[in-house]
Amino acid sequence: MEHIDEFDVQILKQLEQDGRMAYSAIATALGVSNTMVHQRIARLTEQGILTGIKPVLNEKKIGYDWGAFTGITLEKDHDSNRIIDELKKIPEVTECYYITGNYTLYVKIVAKNHEHMRQVLYEKIDNIPGIAKTDSIIELGCAFKRNIML
Repeated sequence: MEHIDEFDVQILKQLEQDGRMAYSAIATALGVSNTMVHQRIARLTEQGILTGIKPVLNEKKIGYDWGAFTGITLEKDHDSNRIIDELKKIPEVTECYYITGNYTLYVKIVAKNHEHMRQVLYEKIDNIPGIAKTDSIIELGCAFKRNIML
C-alpha cells in the first residue's frame, strides 16, 4: 500500500469536490504552497492513487437510457485477456471486472434503447470468440455512485 498523509487526503478531498479546481485554490484552502500541491498531485498520480481527473457523465442525459450489468461465462478462463481486449473495443461497455462465482467477467453496458442493447449483447458481445454465455440484469437507475471516503 502506498503511503498518503493528511495533506494528501486533504488535496484529494478538494479534488473530489471539484476536479477542475486550480492548484492555487487548493493551496490557499490548505494553507500550503502551490509547489507543494503540484508535487503532491504528481506523486499521487505516479503512485497510481490518483488515476486521472476526468468528467463524470450522466449517460441518461446524453441519450443512453438503458443500462445493464452482464455476467460473462468464458469457454476457457485463460482466454480472458484476449476477450477483455475485444470488450474494450465496444464503446458501450463502460466497466469490466474479474469476479468469483458463476461468471469470469462482469461488465456494465450502456445503450440508447432496448434495440441498441440487443445489438450490443447479441451482435457485439456474443460474437466474441470464447464467450460461452451472457446473463444480463437491466438497471433501472443509479441510486448513488461515489469514490471511497478518505
